[in-house]
Amino acid sequence: MVYVWNWVRKEPVLVLSAVCALLSMVVTPPSAAYLDYVDTRVLILLFSLMAVVAGLQDCGLFEVLAQKLLAGRRRMRVLILLLVLLPFFASMLVTNDVALLTFVPFAVLTLGLVGRQSRLIFVVVLQTLAANLGSMATPVGNPQNLYLYNAFSVEAGAFFALILPLVLVSFLALSAACLLGPDETICVSFPQPAAFRRKGRLGLMAALFLLCLLCVFHLLHEWVLFLLVLGCLLLFGRDLLPRVDYGLLATFVCFFVFAGNIGAAPALREALTRALAWNPALIAGLASQVISNVPAALLLSGFTEDWRGLLLGTDIGGLGTPVASLASLISLKLYLRTPGARLGRYLLVFTGANAAGLLLLGGAAVLFGRLGLF
Repeated sequence: MVYVWNWVRKEPVLVLSAVCALLSMVVTPPSAAYLDYVDTRVLILLFSLMAVVAGLQDCGLFEVLAQKLLAGRRRMRVLILLLVLLPFFASMLVTNDVALLTFVPFAVLTLGLVGRQSRLIFVVVLQTLAANLGSMATPVGNPQNLYLYNAFSVEAGAFFALILPLVLVSFLALSAACLLGPDETICVSFPQPAAFRRKGRLGLMAALFLLCLLCVFHLLHEWVLFLLVLGCLLLFGRDLLPRVDYGLLATFVCFFVFAGNIGAAPALREALTRALAWNPALIAGLASQVISNVPAALLLSGFTEDWRGLLLGTDIGGLGTPVASLASLISLKLYLRTPGARLGRYLLVFTGANAAGLLLLGGAAVLFGRLGLF
């Protein structure tokens, strides 16, 4: 029972999605139609990206990048700006989860080396916002973007035209926030300089990552990508296979089943379709606050053709509560592992910063829509 409880605490979204899928089977009994619910292309892309990014991490790519940018004499405000913009830009390619797993520990280490732990909550909260906002910029930045981009066969030009204005606003707001607080000159040095490991694997993972991007933009078939990635992992990287987040893949499958079963029930489908017809972005944003933005995108996508509203709602809706984006929980867990962590103060700062972000980006989205930019 202890093992089961620990697993439930570790995978709460997967458990929730499995319960939803099982309950939906009462409405729509199991049949061969279930096979049509699952989007194999999205699952292949997620598996491939997670495995390849794990390989890039294993080669020390992100550690080397961070140290080269942070080491030396810096103004404190510049140091904080670098610590925040690292996950902002990295999340565009390696997802918000990986960006936070990589760069929040670097913030803890760096601020500890210069004796400025008092700024840690401020920096980690901004890093969390940065990863969630930066990941909006590309189809591979977060799981809901990848899913919606493929589910609605979105053209790259239309995607970037919709989302990049909000990314620019996010960049300017985060940069301004980093300039708050006292400034001073400090010297940052790391006791153990980072270096690339397994350079042969680094080259292979970089090549596979490019193939993933080709597949995202429909220049390479997903099954060709899957066979290439799986073959390379079996031959040169079997240790990377256990590092794939299979819980996330299973969560997608469960929500595919749940959404498919709800969509097959006329009364439920009509109710959700009416709700989304009113304001897809607002409904998606509100749903994200409760069930997280990835499940919200999976659930609601079957009841509207307005991919723009869903994309804006789930991306902006990643701000707000700690569960609005699962990446936010990652940084919270990492912060709580630090000596002297103060949960109450962290949540206070987190809530204030996220509320400000919601107001700013929500207002910007409304303004851009009225100006005809969307």
